[in-house]
Amino acid sequence: MRLSRTHAAVQRIWTVELRPQTGGPALACPRCIPRSRQLQAASARSAALTHLARHARADALPGHLRTCQCRARGCHWHPRHRGCSGPVLLALTCDRSGRAWRLADACTACASAMSHTAIVPSTLLSADRPKSASSKPDPGRSVRPYGPEEQRRVREMLTYLAAALPRFSSPAARLLAVQCALRADTSAYVRLPGGLLRGMRLCGRRELWEELEHAGWLRRTACRYPHVEVQLLDAAVFAQRPGRRVRARAAHWALRPVPLVLPSGWAPAVQLIAVVLATYTSGAVGSTDMEVLARLCGHSPHQAEELLDRLVASRSLTAWHYCRDSDEVAWRLSLQPGVARATVQQ
Repeated sequence: MRLSRTHAAVQRIWTVELRPQTGGPALACPRCIPRSRQLQAASARSAALTHLARHARADALPGHLRTCQCRARGCHWHPRHRGCSGPVLLALTCDRSGRAWRLADACTACASAMSHTAIVPSTLLSADRPKSASSKPDPGRSVRPYGPEEQRRVREMLTYLAAALPRFSSPAARLLAVQCALRADTSAYVRLPGGLLRGMRLCGRRELWEELEHAGWLRRTACRYPHVEVQLLDAAVFAQRPGRRVRARAAHWALRPVPLVLPSGWAPAVQLIAVVLATYTSGAVGSTDMEVLARLCGHSPHQAEELLDRLVASRSLTAWHYCRDSDEVAWRLSLQPGVARATVQQ
């Protein structure tokens, strides 16, 4: 992690504001002249995010020059946590009203501690590279195994959903939202086949789609049982451009999040916390802030503790520990993967 005092003159913070006006909101950007332009209300948020992305592309920096801008400002963008750590990421933050937006470089620890914040994948801002004739897949080549890339992409999606969905959206709805967001095409449309929904034990759960519709995150365009077709409405999802194959791999990994794969039959709350734990696990151990774990799962720290106990009882985890002074929760996986019992309470 690069400390912010190195290359302190380099700034990577961009802000825009949507100001209510007669005839439609105006987008105001401190860096641009003219400083405001009028927009259609329906497309205002999408225009704001597109404007921020253009600034980030124009002000691109090599990775070794990017620093934690949150730390440079005394970490006033989030509550106290254990300190700066991890790679520098692009963090997108909006205020509670949805009118002011900030895109800034922040270390992983600071970005995870910010409220109303989503991580913007670096591949989202990189220019598309033309494919050469030699890049065609080799039919005889084996499929690349899942690894850190899928872990990272699912973690980014969970962080985004923690900001995009209501605080206490149900675990089952969050599991559906992860699959929708990762499987959507460049127009934010997605079709979930019945077999996938049956495998997730969520087939026929109409109330989950209604929950996501009520949150304003998607709308159903077709429901030909058991298939479901939807369009995602959150503007941040429309920017999901890095290859569909890459995102589809992450969606598959989220169904069986190695190294914490649970047998079928677990309640959605346990499935979701297993996915979150897997994204923060390296080898047989993992750790994160309890506040981050609870926020990504959409429940309270006390509920997180109960779910961790259930994973220990099932032998998916050997043990876990919570340090209240640092707010860190750490865990160790079972030495025998897959020993969890299928006889669990729904």
